[in-house]
Amino acid sequence: MSAAFAVVGTILAVVAALIHLVIFALESVLWTRPSTMRTFGIRDPKDAEVLRPMAFNQGFYNLFLAIGVAVGLAVAASGVSHEAGLGVTLFALASMLLAAIVLVASNPRLRRAALVQGLAPAGAIAAIGASILTA
Repeated sequence: MSAAFAVVGTILAVVAALIHLVIFALESVLWTRPSTMRTFGIRDPKDAEVLRPMAFNQGFYNLFLAIGVAVGLAVAASGVSHEAGLGVTLFALASMLLAAIVLVASNPRLRRAALVQGLAPAGAIAAIGASILTA
């Protein structure tokens, strides 16, 4: 059972990283596109310009979290230090999940965005934790 949990956890971790890469692209690369502005509820291009530096910075946080998951999974799979790799992976996933919790706590109307941001990391943490506990 441990191997099945590990596979599910790895898949969900990769999904979480991919979601955060998309968020990075939206916030740091595509911020002023009309479709991106609609996604974030911004109606006026002037507002998007005012928010651009904050969004750019926030996008990089998401990129670094995705990189953390990728590096952690790579180290865990490499055989160099499985435990260290899992530690890095779980730290990045927990950061993603906690950011989603902060998002919905700060504005309950953003619960859909928080679910998109937080469900995959939560599932990955649960599955990886189950793989460790059943090993």
